Amino acid sequence: MRDFQFPGRSAVFAPTGMCATSNPFATSAALDILKAGGNAVDAAIAGAVLQGLCQPAMTGLGGDCFILFKPAGGEKIIALNGSGRAPAATDADRLRAAGHSKMPKDAIERVTVPGAVDAFCRLSQDYGSMDLARVFAPAIGYARTGLPVMPRAALDWRLAADQLIGRAREVYLLDDQPLKAGDLFHNPAMADVLELIAQQGRAGFYEGDVADDMVRSLRALGGVHTLDDFAKTESTYSEPISGCYRGTDLVEHPPNGQGATAILMNNILAHFDIAALAPLGAQRAHIEAEACKLAYDARNRFLADPDYSSRLAHMMSLETAAGLAALIDPMRAMTNPSILSEDVHRETIHITVVDKDRNVVSLIYSVFHAFGSGLASDKYGINFHNRGLSFSLERGHPNELGPNKRPMHTIIPAMLRKTGKVTMSFGVMGGAYQANGHARFMSNLLDFGMSPQDAIDAPRCFSDAGTFKIERGYAPDVVSELADLGHRIEIAKMPIGGAQAIGINPKTGMLQGGSDPRKDGMALGY
Repeated sequence: MRDFQFPGRSAVFAPTGMCATSNPFATSAALDILKAGGNAVDAAIAGAVLQGLCQPAMTGLGGDCFILFKPAGGEKIIALNGSGRAPAATDADRLRAAGHSKMPKDAIERVTVPGAVDAFCRLSQDYGSMDLARVFAPAIGYARTGLPVMPRAALDWRLAADQLIGRAREVYLLDDQPLKAGDLFHNPAMADVLELIAQQGRAGFYEGDVADDMVRSLRALGGVHTLDDFAKTESTYSEPISGCYRGTDLVEHPPNGQGATAILMNNILAHFDIAALAPLGAQRAHIEAEACKLAYDARNRFLADPDYSSRLAHMMSLETAAGLAALIDPMRAMTNPSILSEDVHRETIHITVVDKDRNVVSLIYSVFHAFGSGLASDKYGINFHNRGLSFSLERGHPNELGPNKRPMHTIIPAMLRKTGKVTMSFGVMGGAYQANGHARFMSNLLDFGMSPQDAIDAPRCFSDAGTFKIERGYAPDVVSELADLGHRIEIAKMPIGGAQAIGINPKTGMLQGGSDPRKDGMALGY
């Protein structure tokens, strides 16, 4: 139990249904859908789409998503890949000929075709219980009347405003300035697009006037995107992947997401008695950081569009994890995991919903960098993501930029399963941190007996591209000890990630929710 004399959040309990998001309006809208008779699919889509208005620096209709869904009446989990592809005319040689060895941040190739809208339409058609007009109604209404900006969203707005270019500045700024907490943000063009999708389904976005607006805008910027690229966009169902840690399965979305990285990290950590260490001590942080370096090095080598990735089984094997665990020195930080084993600040929202029938949704939805590419379509102001920056320009790499390929993704939804039953739906936002965040969250639960809210609240650290970022919740002597072990320390300027979680008690069915105070949101149930 938390100490009620200190700031913090109580866990949220509810017997019937629950939603957790990073914005109170999105949580409330999703809960209203449940109370009106909608199911978890309806509520999750309603909340996620509204978050594109609440948090446009984080997500929007021009982005991608991944979804894990457990239908009512069973325990089978379904994965839905809502990530888009590079245009058919994409040519990596053009960038290499210009002297680039990695994806340049300003190249129009950074904009791949957005895939989230197709996934929302498909999931709604296959498993939803309400029509899209009802599901989109909260977002359409707020887009026209305005929605107040919350404090964390305002901070993200201010820090990322300079990334906006041209038409995007007109849509997402107020008098060319970032919106502040309490300002009303209007986006009537977003309401127009949602109404077209509600009337026409996916064709309202990927064909006709909206698609024409996006293609004309991208081609005017030098893109090779075509109407055919948009019309052919299709989300795909697949089987999730999983790995066991301390008797509980971590269920992840398969590649091109980085879920296998979290599983590998858990498999490495299983070789150490993490539960015997101080949860906020230097040794736990050090071993986790070393496991992170090794798991992420494997990610960078192997993960890609599933049609081009052939090393997933190797990456997830227990033998691979054992070999990597043996490389960890408990008394010294490694400097180059690539040698031993042979830039990333990203924006995302996660929403999780459980309904009265125990449909369970874990949905993650992103434009990648803050405000994505910083570009918007001319007529409807759709903010394009820049997920193409995750491609490699290395010849022969499985994640090499190429026609019709999906890039490697950092966004990953997750669930936990024990003795065959789904016991939790959760997600950790924060770009590259997400895989590390899944392992840390799971360890907090299983090694240290924390509640979902406590596991979310606990201070975080992350070994990111050679720098060990540490939140201010760590004691100064712990930070000093980590520096003595050879880590290059940086006190995190921004909170590391965010998270949402809903646990399901397998005996009573009671729901327990947690929502990250690093964001503006909350968990609510009924």
